[in-house]
Amino acid sequence: MPPSVRQVHRSWRDYALLLALACCWSSTYPLTKIGLGSIPPITFISARSLIAAIFLLVILRARGLRLPTDAKAWKLFAQQQTINSTIPFLLITWAQQYVPAASTVVLASTTPIFAFLITWGITRHEPATLLKLAGAILGLAGTAVIIGLDALGNLNADILAEIVILLATISFACATIFGLRLSDYDPMVVAAGSLLFGGCVLLPVSLIVDHPWTLHPTPQALISIVTIGIFSSAFGLMLFYMCLRRLGTLTTNAQGYLRIPIGVGLSVVLLGETVPANLALGLVLVMAGVTAMTIPGDRYGKWFDRLRTKPKS
Repeated sequence: MPPSVRQVHRSWRDYALLLALACCWSSTYPLTKIGLGSIPPITFISARSLIAAIFLLVILRARGLRLPTDAKAWKLFAQQQTINSTIPFLLITWAQQYVPAASTVVLASTTPIFAFLITWGITRHEPATLLKLAGAILGLAGTAVIIGLDALGNLNADILAEIVILLATISFACATIFGLRLSDYDPMVVAAGSLLFGGCVLLPVSLIVDHPWTLHPTPQALISIVTIGIFSSAFGLMLFYMCLRRLGTLTTNAQGYLRIPIGVGLSVVLLGETVPANLALGLVLVMAGVTAMTIPGDRYGKWFDRLRTKPKS
């Protein structure tokens, strides 16, 4: 059971961090789509993790900080990296071979819904209201629209890949909840330790399975993997733990719906993808659901009161 989030005053800086996190992570899926053109999934994930870890270690050294050496810290790093990066990254990266980046962005942004359901049904470390439950239902409806209920009757690589992405988002949701256990460590230390562990674990697998010395990655793929490593993984994971400490689980997951318009827009610009009708409708439902889950219930009451008391012209 993760510790409860302390109720503290939240400033605009906290929400600016949330927006920055959404920007970092929304670029992941279109850039991954570019990288997968010439780099296999396991090698891609191992490389992005190691690039991010090395980048953060250099910054930590400049700040005069070091990674902890005790077994307890590395056990936490290993557990968190496994459910927050290694497993979901492997699942999503494999799935992106079959699913457009725009659809991946929306499906992967359903994390707040699953985080709410886990909080409401299991951990109960944060309030789970009826309004948030309604939001979760809307979000799940949007997910069903995106996948297409008719497609469930004819399973193929695409539909299986979309289901795999949803499984990855459940892993992300668990990571946001149990990541609260790491709030005693500097966010950059947590990010560096976790990424270093994940990259080193996958490196031998990459060497055995992919034989990376035989690959011929394109310049675009190399640029995408370095950009993801530094921007999405290094800065993104650091911002993620900062937001967890300041905003809690459910609010941190709110960046999921902020990622949607940014990520879909990048997919259209960078990859030339189109937005089909079912994706657009599902996007609206998912965003409505997550908005209902993240805006405090008393805020709605204040808005309605203002509307009722607004003087008529």
